[in-house]
Amino acid sequence: MIFERTIQLIGENAFQLLQTKRVILFGVGGVGGWCAEALIRTGLRHLTIVDFDIVSDSNINRQIVATRQNIGKSKVDEMKRRLISINPDADIECIQTKYGSEGSLQIDFTRYDYVIDAIDSIDCKIRLIYEVTSAGVTLFSSMGAGRKIDTTQIKIAEFWKVEGCPLARALRTKMRKLKLLPQTKFQCVYSPEISADSGTIAPIVGIFGFTLADLILKDIIYQCQ
Repeated sequence: MIFERTIQLIGENAFQLLQTKRVILFGVGGVGGWCAEALIRTGLRHLTIVDFDIVSDSNINRQIVATRQNIGKSKVDEMKRRLISINPDADIECIQTKYGSEGSLQIDFTRYDYVIDAIDSIDCKIRLIYEVTSAGVTLFSSMGAGRKIDTTQIKIAEFWKVEGCPLARALRTKMRKLKLLPQTKFQCVYSPEISADSGTIAPIVGIFGFTLADLILKDIIYQCQ
């Protein structure tokens, strides 16, 4: 019954297909945490979350996983606890590692239907994008959400068509230098807004995360048409 309103909107066939899909999400901080929340609340059952970090007090202003009560605890463990409290039948796998770093786990991406990239590190992001696109798995990626305050400027575009985003520009420059170019096209969430101030806020990272989740949902609905 908790997904009755989801089914009313997307239909029984799309909902049943959603229940079969396997998603792996990298980074459960600002963008990734809100994405994970949206996916599970919509009805996704099989989700793997990957993050090496622990909760800190500086996360509280924007990360759904962070509270005053869980500072110092594993983000993936705390995120799993929250997601299971929403849907106890969800299959949540936690991997506490920094993907792309020396000694990190090798992941078989062909096990998954979708990969969500919410990583901050440029080097790790490049490695993830290259590996996922080489495996031919559908990838949705978050570009830079920092130094943004205007939610109306958030957009979706194919990676090579993202404009006005310093992170996307830096990724493309370093990918060319390393000769690790994406092997397939993939959609990105980004904002061309440039603020003079530093920092990151919840409304921006929340909409980035929700948009990534919605890209999966729309793809599933499209498959059922």
